[in-house]
Amino acid sequence: MSKNSNLQVFLNGIIKENPTFVLILGMCPTLATTTSAINGLSMGLATTFVLLGSNVVISLLKNIIPDKVRIPAFIVVIATFVSVVEMSMQAYLPALYESLGLFIPLIVVNCIVLGRAEAFAAKNNVLRSALDGLGMGLGFSMALTLLGAARELLGTGKIFGLNIFPDKYGMLLFVLAPGAFIALGYLIAIVNKLKKA
Repeated sequence: MSKNSNLQVFLNGIIKENPTFVLILGMCPTLATTTSAINGLSMGLATTFVLLGSNVVISLLKNIIPDKVRIPAFIVVIATFVSVVEMSMQAYLPALYESLGLFIPLIVVNCIVLGRAEAFAAKNNVLRSALDGLGMGLGFSMALTLLGAARELLGTGKIFGLNIFPDKYGMLLFVLAPGAFIALGYLIAIVNKLKKA
């Protein structure tokens, strides 16, 4: 495999096949955890760790896992990495863990993670699988951070907790669930417009 081919695998998740803006996958954590930029970034990085780790392990074990138990085996591998993330957050970042709550364990059933395991890691070598997991994870992180920053700015006048304008001018709608749909819709439209330009 050429370096350009490996680079393309990495860049696919960030640009061409961005899980959030292009493939429209993982909408549950995307809409629920992006009330702030830090929450979006944290959820994205947690998912990136799980994607990277599970892709590497599944790629290593792809010839050992029997076809009959392929999906359950993938889920066990993914759940292991999610447990590591969950326990680490609980121990070292308890406030962030409380903020993200139930959505950390739900990474196990995130369609991005299982989809990449099935569609890519189970069919490619370790390096390409790692690059795919890293690219998809960073693309997801970028999308969640951007959405969280937009919602936080429009809703509270802050980005990453820093005041940009007085919060009295913020629109509460963007911190609530309907604001997530509106902001995501506009961001998807902007990405589609930029891709066509």
